[in-house]
Amino acid sequence: MSFSWPWALLTLAVLPLIAAAWWLTRRGRRRAAVRVTSIALVRAAAGGRPRWRRRIPAALLALGLAVLATGAARPQATVPVASSSAIIMLTLDVSGSMCSTDVKPNRITAAEQAAGDFIKSQTGGPRIGIVIFAGDAYILVPPTTNTQLLLGGLDGLTTAAGTAIGEGILTSLDSIARVDPMVAPTGATVKHNPDAGYADDVIVVLTDGSNNRGADPQAAAREAAARGVRVFTIGYGTSRPAPLACSPAQFGGFGAFQGGSGFTGSAGEFNADYNALQNISRATGGKFYRAQDAKELSSALSRLPDALTIVFRHIDIASWFAGAGGLLIAIAMLLSLWWNRSRQARPAGVTDL
Repeated sequence: MSFSWPWALLTLAVLPLIAAAWWLTRRGRRRAAVRVTSIALVRAAAGGRPRWRRRIPAALLALGLAVLATGAARPQATVPVASSSAIIMLTLDVSGSMCSTDVKPNRITAAEQAAGDFIKSQTGGPRIGIVIFAGDAYILVPPTTNTQLLLGGLDGLTTAAGTAIGEGILTSLDSIARVDPMVAPTGATVKHNPDAGYADDVIVVLTDGSNNRGADPQAAAREAAARGVRVFTIGYGTSRPAPLACSPAQFGGFGAFQGGSGFTGSAGEFNADYNALQNISRATGGKFYRAQDAKELSSALSRLPDALTIVFRHIDIASWFAGAGGLLIAIAMLLSLWWNRSRQARPAGVTDL
């Protein structure tokens, strides 16, 4: 913890002066002794209040003043946050198998919702971009901090035939290269330097299938590794056969039956190539996650910020100290008033000396 106005801590020196004044006052009272003929009468008048209870309000008052004095120095907490210069490319599979209903209501809808929640959780943090791939790969939204633009891009993803995982990785690399001069575009000659560390940027590939179009995913992973860009992969969906069902807006025109309510297809088993995804992550320094439902997908996405470059931000917490100090002083006053009132309620027949 640091302080914006450290000189304000000098006000803490007032507390020992208050304690000294209180002690001198108590000492003067002891000298002014009064002789009485009945010790029982004195005990009845005192009300039997324990010595420790008399000191609680004073202790709380002193503590409250100390907290307020500390707050006056404008304390700041240092918290770790993801670097705003980092880029996260969400590279999403929109192949026809994403209509599978083994993840409710179907895979693509659950993926949209989980990605949307992740984007909203990163507001004010790293830049995020979206690439979609089926038989080919496209940049849906370039890296940006505009949350509404990203959410609008996710709204109404359309499925298509094919699964081009390698093309998705290469397209994501090029999208990063356009805004980060430290990352070379694909096709450029880059000599891998294992001692250079990782870039601030990461690619997150979510897929429920196996590559069957375009570039080899392992070759694309080597391109990413040469640039220090980590690729995190998520193998999505279950191994349980389930019918395909997409809304009219999600149906992209691949073969099967399309009715007025959208697209439906026969039950089938659609599994991601988990070994290939693990190899991609391993080659680039990323991690592989398995997500069989919407909850596991959200959990996998929530772990991503931990992998980003972390910077430390100072947050002013003076208001916390002001609130705590005021609360302690209020409690001290209430206790003092309550116990003094109890003390004044003396037994019947007891009169002042």
